[in-house]
Amino acid sequence: MDKPTHLIEYETMLLGQHRHLDRSAYILLSRIRMEGMMSIGQLSEAFGLDVSTLNRHTSALLRAGLAERIPDPDGGIARKFRLSAAGERYLDGERARHLHGLERVLAAWTPEEVADFAAYLGRFNTEVERLGGRPWPRPGREAQAGV
Repeated sequence: MDKPTHLIEYETMLLGQHRHLDRSAYILLSRIRMEGMMSIGQLSEAFGLDVSTLNRHTSALLRAGLAERIPDPDGGIARKFRLSAAGERYLDGERARHLHGLERVLAAWTPEEVADFAAYLGRFNTEVERLGGRPWPRPGREAQAGV
């Protein structure tokens, strides 16, 4: 296990254990917040998941009152999901909890180390997304691309 790729695999596996079981709700709601209202087909394409899997996840969001399913405001046939007020609060609370945890973990790091780690992690995720053909929207991406 001395190869760097083996160490990365092991550390990313360990990172996954620190996530809550409600991770799918957090990720789905985050994507809808970043992209705006999305249909089940758009979510399927964005995540590369089967529609039946997403139906289960979005049904759970609807039951919990975290999302709403509304007619397409642009007149399309598909109904779209958007965050409810409760979903906005849930997402803000989860994000604050995640940020608090990160700040505790990174408290002894220098600002430069944190910035370097963020840059490398962003680069890693962007490459994974590129290879999978499913880029994730990022704040400031338009500014970075000069749009």
